[in-house]
Amino acid sequence: MLDYSSLHAIAMIAQTGSFEKAARILNVTPSAISQRVKHLEERLGTVLIVRGSPCTATPQGEWLCRHIERVSMLEQDLLSHLPGLADPDGPRRRVTLHVATNADSLATWFIKAVSAFSKNSDYLLNIAVDDQDHTAQWLKRGRVLAAVTSLGKPVQGCHVTPLGSLRYLATASPDFMRRHFSQGVTLENLASAPALIFGQKDRLQDLWIRQTLKQETDYPTHCLPSVESFVEACLSGMGWCMNPEPLVRKHLQRGELIELVPETSLDVALFWQTNRLASERLTPLTQNIVKEASKVLHHKA
Repeated sequence: MLDYSSLHAIAMIAQTGSFEKAARILNVTPSAISQRVKHLEERLGTVLIVRGSPCTATPQGEWLCRHIERVSMLEQDLLSHLPGLADPDGPRRRVTLHVATNADSLATWFIKAVSAFSKNSDYLLNIAVDDQDHTAQWLKRGRVLAAVTSLGKPVQGCHVTPLGSLRYLATASPDFMRRHFSQGVTLENLASAPALIFGQKDRLQDLWIRQTLKQETDYPTHCLPSVESFVEACLSGMGWCMNPEPLVRKHLQRGELIELVPETSLDVALFWQTNRLASERLTPLTQNIVKEASKVLHHKA
């Protein structure tokens, strides 16, 4: 049998990053929390919590956290129908849903979706951010229950909902275009024109070059892990980059930014994958995700 008091301790430590905070929320002593974790780790023969500041869950601990998350969702659903089962003297536990999305979706439409969901739900949200090509790994590793991802093939145990494509445009400031692309965009001048990348996982520039020029090339890069700063840096002439079309539309209309090669957008298909065991209870969130995504993302005719 699973010791759910220990599982709750693991989940709360991972959520708060502290044994002390977890103890206060669960209305027990820090010593009791420590003993629960120790006994479960000894029973399983593996470390579940990495002690530090903050404390974090190991991969094995993450799986237990997602299990208790699903159990808590079921329990909350049961108590809504049978409130007499609730312990009137026990701590009120609000369930935290762990989801993942890419930074560009977060900056363009995702926040509106989760905000609309949160207004009519008692769930809390913990949103992880990663490249759209890598958020599926969060699902595979049991770190989240749902994710916005570029992977259309279902992760094992997950349900997939197509959302549409986020359109990216290769843009630069007029001054940058004069300095680097006065004779047009070629592989040669791309090789010396600095580009902006979000991080080492960012491959959008490579995809655009391959799609537009039918070849590949190396190019110098500035690393800037902020969507909003991407636009600002592009406006200031720091480099060229792939920007989500919704974020630069007004700058293009004003002539503050220019497409490197007109009408060469790059569309990245996005999908919403949810753990099948939790998908039914995530239906309201999925509905808001689909609704807000449809306002921004492109769909094939």
